[in-house]
Amino acid sequence: MTRFDCGEVITAMVTPMNSKGEIDYDNVEKLAKHLIENGSDALLVAGTTGESPTLTNDEERELVSTVKRAVSGKAKIILSAGSNCTKTAVNFSKNAQKEEADAILSVVPYYNKPNQVGLIEHYSSIAKATDLPIILYNIPSRTGISLEPSTVAYLASTFENIVGIKQSFGDMDKVTEIRSLCPDNFAIYSGDDSLTLPMLSLGARGVISVASHLFGKEIKSMIRNFKSGDVLAARNMHKKLYPVFRQLFMAPNPIPVKAALQYKGLIEEYVRRPLVPLNEDEKIVLFRIIDQVKKELDEGE
Repeated sequence: MTRFDCGEVITAMVTPMNSKGEIDYDNVEKLAKHLIENGSDALLVAGTTGESPTLTNDEERELVSTVKRAVSGKAKIILSAGSNCTKTAVNFSKNAQKEEADAILSVVPYYNKPNQVGLIEHYSSIAKATDLPIILYNIPSRTGISLEPSTVAYLASTFENIVGIKQSFGDMDKVTEIRSLCPDNFAIYSGDDSLTLPMLSLGARGVISVASHLFGKEIKSMIRNFKSGDVLAARNMHKKLYPVFRQLFMAPNPIPVKAALQYKGLIEEYVRRPLVPLNEDEKIVLFRIIDQVKKELDEGE
C-alpha cells in the first residue's frame, strides 16, 4: 500500500485556452470530466504540460477550483507547486493546501543547480511547511541537475509526507536504486509515457502521462495487464501506443497534445507565447499517426 494513493494513471492536464490566450474554463471543466471518464485516476493541474511558466497565481487557484468542481471527488487533484526558490516553493505549497489540493508535485530547482545537500534543505523546508503529500519531480533535461537515489531515499525515510517521485529520466539503473533504497510504500511514477512499461518492471506504481489525454483507457489496461501477470498483453499495448508516445514530443510539450485534442474536438489548440502551434505539415504527420494507432487498437478488439 502506498503512503498516499494517486492511482496508476495521473494525467498531466493541459490548460485549455482561447485565441486571446485566456484560459477557457468551460473547456477546463469539459476536459477534466473527459479524462476521469477515460482512465485517469488523478489530474495534475498547472504542471509544465499545463503551461505553468505562463500562469498567474490567480489563474492557478481558479484552475484548481474548476477541476475540483468538475471531478466531484472522483479523482485526486495534484497541484504543481515547485520553484527554484525555496521560499517561493514553500509558499506555493502552503497555498496548495489552502486551495484543498490533494497533493503537490514539486520539481527539482532549475537553473541555479544546487548540490544534493541543497536539494535536501529545499525539500525538507517544503515537507515541514505543509501536511499535503509531496511527489518529487526529477527531470534533469529541464532542471540541469538530477535528484540522486540516495537523496530521494533520505527524504522518503525522513518525511512521511514525501510520498513518491515523478522520474522523467531514462536511466533504469537509477530507478532500480530508488526502488531498492526507498521504503516499499514510496511510489515511483514514470514521467515519460514511453518509459512506463520498463519502469513497471522495476517496481513503478504507474505514470504521470501526457498520452492519457488521448489513450487513457489503453494506458490503464497496459498497466493492469502487466501487474496481473499478462506481460505479453502489456507489451503489445506498449508497442501499439509507442508511435503516439514519441510523436507527442515532436515539438515542445504541450503543443502536439493540444493540437491532437483540437483534432478530437475537445479543446482549442492555442498555447501561450513563447510556445507556438504546430504548422500544417506537422499536424498532418501527428494526426496520421494518431489515426493509425486508433485503427490498430480498434482492429485488435
